[in-house]
Amino acid sequence: MAPVSIDNAKCVLVIGATSGIGRALALAISSLPSHPTVIAAGRRQDRLKELQEKNLETLQIDVTADLGSLKQTVESLIVKYPNLDAVILSSGIQYMHDFKKDVDISQVIREINVNYLAVVSLISLFIPHFLKLSAEGRPSFIIPITSGLGLLPSPLVINYSASKAALRSFTTSLRKQLEDTKVNVLEIIPPLVESELHDEQGTTERLSKFWMPLDEYTKLTVDGLRKGDIHIAAGRAAEVLEKFEKGGLNGLF
Repeated sequence: MAPVSIDNAKCVLVIGATSGIGRALALAISSLPSHPTVIAAGRRQDRLKELQEKNLETLQIDVTADLGSLKQTVESLIVKYPNLDAVILSSGIQYMHDFKKDVDISQVIREINVNYLAVVSLISLFIPHFLKLSAEGRPSFIIPITSGLGLLPSPLVINYSASKAALRSFTTSLRKQLEDTKVNVLEIIPPLVESELHDEQGTTERLSKFWMPLDEYTKLTVDGLRKGDIHIAAGRAAEVLEKFEKGGLNGLF
């Protein structure tokens, strides 16, 4: 399938848009010359209100809700926005676990639920709509946000790395399954980026010495989306991806 630019999208949903990368991408995409409708989705109503004031559409959603509730939300969204043709899945949480000590398994389960199972569930709910667009000759986009840690894991965030590796594997196989359609499966692969993700465990100050500034990262990512790159990586993640691909694993499919 030839590369298709996000500039072709008429209506873009960003799930996890109330902070960090998701918020930055939602705002940047809304400013593209193609002027797509952008729907910012997330849990925090106060953050959504702030995005409404920046002329974005908004949707309150909890990605950990039961499948029936998610299905109802997606169906209602498609009725309201029949031109919806792109979804970026940015929701994510991260914990540190040391298996030499006591591990909070509830946190392990929550990470897998938010970072992998919820993303796969939401993708499955959008695919019928996107396949319908494909049958009409219209392109669409499914764009999970994984992580460079899905390629080269960190022992400090052992389960987060595993959840992102699982999502990378799923994304690669999904792209293969949909290759004869107009559904474009792209993958955003961030390095360590300026984010609130690290606040909960108090690592923000230490990591801020190493992370890529959010503004710089956002520009590089939007550039990749506009080029229609299948893998949109930057910084350290781009270096790791290049080494990964040179290992020949990209030839499996």
